Amino acid sequence: MRPLWRCRNCGTEWPCQPAKLALLTEYRASRTALLIYLGTLMHEATNQLTQLHPDHPPSRMTERFLSWARARS
Repeated sequence: MRPLWRCRNCGTEWPCQPAKLALLTEYRASRTALLIYLGTLMHEATNQLTQLHPDHPPSRMTERFLSWARARS
């Protein structure tokens, strides 16, 4: 749900666990493409959430959008 960036199904911050699993499945052939996609969405979400709450800019955006998707060694 934009511009709140919450899941339509469960209401938690997007990407929620089911969304993460779906994205990992969809992008299983290219982790790089997934990270580019998520980075684009993170930028959009940061802008929208900052406009909604200018006194409380969003935090943890890199963790929320990118850190979980990085390849594990």
